[in-house]
Amino acid sequence: MNKRSFLLAIGLGVTAWQAHAQAPAYPNKPLRVIVGFAPGGAADYVARAMSEAWSKALGQAVVIENKPGSGSSIAAELVAKAPADGYTVLIASPSAISVNPALNPKVGYKPSDLLPVTKITTSPLVLAVNPSTGIKSVAELIAMARKEPNKLNYSTSGNGSAPHLGAALFTLLTGAQMTHVPYRGGSLAVQSVMAGDTQVTFGTSPSVLPQANSGRIKPLAVSTRERSQLVPDLPGMKEAGLPEYNLEFWYGVFVPAGTPAPVVKKLYEATVAAMQQQSVKASLAREGTEVSISTSPEQFASFLVEDSKFWVNLVKTANVKVE
Repeated sequence: MNKRSFLLAIGLGVTAWQAHAQAPAYPNKPLRVIVGFAPGGAADYVARAMSEAWSKALGQAVVIENKPGSGSSIAAELVAKAPADGYTVLIASPSAISVNPALNPKVGYKPSDLLPVTKITTSPLVLAVNPSTGIKSVAELIAMARKEPNKLNYSTSGNGSAPHLGAALFTLLTGAQMTHVPYRGGSLAVQSVMAGDTQVTFGTSPSVLPQANSGRIKPLAVSTRERSQLVPDLPGMKEAGLPEYNLEFWYGVFVPAGTPAPVVKKLYEATVAAMQQQSVKASLAREGTEVSISTSPEQFASFLVEDSKFWVNLVKTANVKVE
C-alpha cells in the first residue's frame, strides 16, 4: 500500500468511527406500536393502558395504530416487513405468533420474522352469552348446543384468535356444536352478542367485563381450570363442570427480526419500567388482565418454543380451519 492509499484508508476509518460515535441514541423519534385488532378490544386496551408510561420510559412518543384483519396476521406481516430499527413494534398474542402460521401456510410472514422482546400480560378468557338465551351456566350451554346443533352462533375476534381457539377447545371437549362468526376485534364480537346477532362468545376480559358489569351480557365462567383472582366472581371450568378445560392467553412485544441487540435491550428495559408502574397494573387489573413480564428477551423466546407447541397442537386436534 502506497502512502496515499494508506492515508486514505486512515481517513475513511476515522470518518466511519466519527459517524458511529455521532449516531443518535435509540430512540430519537416516535415509535409506531401496531395492534392487530380493532379499537376497544383487549390488545388495544393493553396498548393504550401502557402507552403513557411506555412513552415516558422511552423518552419518545408512542403512537398506537390499529391494523385489524385476518386474526392479526395483517399487523404481524406489516411489522415483520418493517425496517429492523426498533421504531415499528408489534403487540401480539399467540394468534399472530403461533396459530395463524399453523392455520395458513400462505400467510405473508414466518414466526422467525419477528423477534421476541417480552411478554407483557396474561389473562383468562371469559365465556359469556346473550341474556335472552336463558342460559345461566356452562352445563346449560352444553345441553342446548348438543340438543340443537349449530343453532347457537359464537363470536370471536377473528379466525385463529385466542377466543376462536378457546371455543374450539370447548366444542372438542364437550361435543357441543355451534357456528363460528369471526369479527375484526374483540369489542365487535361482544357487541354482536349484545345485539343478538350471535349468542355466545369466548371473549377477552377487557372486551367482556365492562358489558357484563352493566348486565348487557351474561358471563358464565373463566377459561382457566380454577377461579382467577383477576375475575373472582366467576367460576373456573372445573367448578363449572368441565375440569379438563384450561386455557390462558398472553400479549407480548415483538420487533422485526434483525433488530440490533442494544435496541432490543433498550426497548425491553423501557417496557419493564412501564409495566411496573402501579397505575398501569391497576388499570389492567380492573379489566381482568395481569401484568406478566419475561425475565429477558431470551427467556421469552424460550417460552414461545413450548407455548407454540400447545397452540399448534390445539389447532390440529380441534381441526380448526380458516373459514
